Amino acid sequence: MSTTSEHHQQSGERFRRAGEPANLPADQISYTDLYARWERGNWSATELDFSEDARQWHSELDELQRTAALWNYALFFWGEDAVADNLSPYIDAAPREEQKYFLATQQVDEARHAVFFKRFMTEVCGVGGDDAGSSLEAIRPQLTPGFKVIFGRLDRMARELRADPSRSRLAAAVALYHIVIEAGLAQPGQHMITDYLTQRDILPAFRTGMENIANDEQRHIAFGVKILSDLKREDARVPHAVVALLNEVLPFTGQVLQPPGWDERYVSCFGYSFDRIGALGVSSLQSRLRAAGLAPEELPGQPVFFPGMSPEEVARRGRALAMAGVTGVREGPTKRDPETVALLFDTMRRRVNPGHGLKRPTTFEWDFTDDDIPSWHLTIDGGDVRVAEGSAARADLRLQVAYQDWVDIIGGRRDPRRALLGGRLRPRGNPLALRKLAQVFT
Repeated sequence: MSTTSEHHQQSGERFRRAGEPANLPADQISYTDLYARWERGNWSATELDFSEDARQWHSELDELQRTAALWNYALFFWGEDAVADNLSPYIDAAPREEQKYFLATQQVDEARHAVFFKRFMTEVCGVGGDDAGSSLEAIRPQLTPGFKVIFGRLDRMARELRADPSRSRLAAAVALYHIVIEAGLAQPGQHMITDYLTQRDILPAFRTGMENIANDEQRHIAFGVKILSDLKREDARVPHAVVALLNEVLPFTGQVLQPPGWDERYVSCFGYSFDRIGALGVSSLQSRLRAAGLAPEELPGQPVFFPGMSPEEVARRGRALAMAGVTGVREGPTKRDPETVALLFDTMRRRVNPGHGLKRPTTFEWDFTDDDIPSWHLTIDGGDVRVAEGSAARADLRLQVAYQDWVDIIGGRRDPRRALLGGRLRPRGNPLALRKLAQVFT
């Protein structure tokens, strides 16, 4: 095994000498140190005493706070169980022995986190039975639409990684697990929980456990950053694999923390807001990608975020698109008011691939078959991208399509090729422009 490890270490060094920068933040991290930190940070989920928490659960929290907390903690419990179940193929796919050792410690961590949440659900909240399975079934109704999609993708990713343990596939898996789920979704939620528990000085055992979990997750995220940077240096396909994964799952992240009826009191009762949590998630995700040498603005293809927007603006835009039914899981017809249509086309403008390959100014027009939706057009002239309501004086390509069909294409819910073959998307104009349109949005 040492020969294999040395071979991969040497191949990584050769790749680095070929021109990759060696001064990334990830280069300050070592797998040996991460393992040692795990040994020093071990804690027991079974030794925590929840008796005072059980008393305070009813005496210190009102009904709304208990309902909101149970909803939030249920997402964590299900998530910890899911990541524990899905980590084995990561261990198998890791090319270096030191990476495998650390991932083995992470699987132990995730199982411990699940045990911790199971105990809290049963002993404090009175949810579920003696076994973890019954507790998980009891909280299933709490799972949000975005949560189901993201963790369903994690299940599929585990199967894909077993079938294809390549570096590029592993990089996509790490981007999903360590960067999106742990850094972008879990960490902001942990901040919210520990903040309000500390400020109110309540639920002492649960607070201790959450602080321990936060320390574990910091170590996991650091590993994700480190291995992503190494995989990128060893395989030129990694940035493309990471982009594909991010473009697939990011539209659903705005619905992970979607309480019933989008009732913001589920977070405001603890001193937070949707915008604050969302901005924390976007900032965390972007900073970890940069630390791994995968800065969002330098990734190939369609931008994964909205260029020119702050993390707060990105989070607000993502939630607005989800609430309107433009992106994510559509729970009814997409909103069709002028503000939503304008938001759709401004989002399309910001998501144009900078490497679109158009040699001359090109205009695409959407002539909606709906009586209440006006035409819109998009013009690309090098790096200048403009959208406007109404018909263009001259369009290289006009698309006749129902508004809902086009929104579902943009939202990834309808295959554009099938829409073409089925006559739901009818192009008129230059056939080459139709081919170029696919490059514009990939």
